[in-house]
Amino acid sequence: MGTYLVRRLLSLIPVVFGISFIVLLVMHLIPGDPAVVIAGMGATGEDIETIRRQLGLDRPFLVQYVIWLRNVLAGDWGRSIVSRDPVLPLLVFRMQFTALLAAAGIVLAVGVGVPLGILAATRRNTVLDYGTTIVALLGISMPIFWIGLLLQLYFAVRLGWLPTSGAGTWRHLLLPAVAIAGNSLAILTRMTRASLLEVLRQDYVRTAHSKGCAEH
Repeated sequence: MGTYLVRRLLSLIPVVFGISFIVLLVMHLIPGDPAVVIAGMGATGEDIETIRRQLGLDRPFLVQYVIWLRNVLAGDWGRSIVSRDPVLPLLVFRMQFTALLAAAGIVLAVGVGVPLGILAATRRNTVLDYGTTIVALLGISMPIFWIGLLLQLYFAVRLGWLPTSGAGTWRHLLLPAVAIAGNSLAILTRMTRASLLEVLRQDYVRTAHSKGCAEH
């Protein structure tokens, strides 16, 4: 098991390098010049060229990539084009909100999806089962970004119950967590229902029923 994990981790190294190369290549090919954005309105051509030389944008692409890769491995991730703050502290600061949102989505998906699947399986062919199945199909069919837009439009814009953006409180976390949990919740519900129905048909379950064991 340890060897497998080490092999998988080592295989991530060329993948990360390949992705970084492709991303930087695409950014290099698309129209636009970061030096113009940094220089701002009213900058002269000389100012733009000075910024390009400072950032190394006047060098060939492969040279730019090697310099960027060397700096990243040394812990220097550069500065934000917008705020001019170091990139690494900004990523670390925002990573906590990303981790919190991911954890909230997982807890919500498991905490709601598994009980719903159990209820649907134990109440098979009832209104509860049909309703759960319909909701699960909608959750699987609707993209996450569309669910997020609908939740934001209704609960934040129309009703005004929750904020449209921001972070820091459970009110800011609720709508994004529900949006990202929707698809996983629906899949877990259907998987739990199908798995439980398969188990309930097993011989040992029928034997337990015949012996008078309680339903729970």
